Amino acid sequence: MLYFPPLIVGVLTLVVWVVLTGGLHLDGLADCCDGLLVSATPERRLEIMKDPHLGTFGGVGLLLVLLSKAAVLSSLTPSSGLCIVLATTISRWFILPASLLPLAHPGGMGADFASGLRRSAIFITAILPLGLAFLLGAQGIYAVSVALFAAIAVLGLAIIRINGVSGDVFGMLVEVTETTVLLAFTI
Repeated sequence: MLYFPPLIVGVLTLVVWVVLTGGLHLDGLADCCDGLLVSATPERRLEIMKDPHLGTFGGVGLLLVLLSKAAVLSSLTPSSGLCIVLATTISRWFILPASLLPLAHPGGMGADFASGLRRSAIFITAILPLGLAFLLGAQGIYAVSVALFAAIAVLGLAIIRINGVSGDVFGMLVEVTETTVLLAFTI
């Protein structure tokens, strides 16, 4: 039987996770860290977010999220699989109500997604992540509650800094809330 230290297991799990998702949400996180955290006009922030180059804030944001995830994944037990499922489902579900917010600009993946959304989908699709949270008990409910506050903070920052949401904001929303749920399971 092969044995890997927990940290190596956490890092390898994260590598597989990033490969499976294509790093799409990580790109949004980096773009938002670069654009939302600078002192500039909303228009300039949006320009920075569209720039394909990685800036310091984006690099730091990526590093913090990836290190946090690797640390959490290395500390989870093999029976903790449901908390990973909860983190991935609730973080993506948060995009649905967020897409009802004003768009920061009319084009892009965020606008494409928001235009095709039916409001009824928000309620119907909440069944899986909320059901998982209740199945996981107090810790699951706590994790979703903390993630909700993180989602409100991310979306509030976007509205204040760029007057709305975008595909990049949705990516940041997924990464921040996913990491928050995972961290909540370590407490």
